[in-house]
Amino acid sequence: MRSTIRSRLDDILTRYRLGEDIAAILVDFHAEASSEKMALGHFADGRVSAVFGTHSHVPTADAQILPGGTAYISDAGMCGDYDSVIGMKKEIAVQRFIKKMPGERLAPAEGEGTLCAAVVETDDRTGLAKSVRPLRLGGRLPPTA
Repeated sequence: MRSTIRSRLDDILTRYRLGEDIAAILVDFHAEASSEKMALGHFADGRVSAVFGTHSHVPTADAQILPGGTAYISDAGMCGDYDSVIGMKKEIAVQRFIKKMPGERLAPAEGEGTLCAAVVETDDRTGLAKSVRPLRLGGRLPPTA
């Protein structure tokens, strides 16, 4: 985890104390590597309500409450058409991948979208997570209960 991320989060959490100054704190960490996301989750554990990773566009199956009470998921997933390449028309994206050359400009896929998210219930007193679960509605991915 880069020191600038660590120091910036520390600065913010010094000003806004969970359960005292603010009811809930959600951190959206847009990072490539799941290891970076997990490291930030553990770094923030007990000081924020939830850490949700984003960027890979694919929902992960690791929603959990960390030992200090922070909800965590490595990637909440994208909201969009999963009959695509990360939300772009698959035919164009496949050709660019195969040819290893820029070609036609990528365009958003226009099929039925899937809403991917995570739902967190927090404790009214502490602001820490009581539960976390993934949420998927519509589209191609199986819905969550």
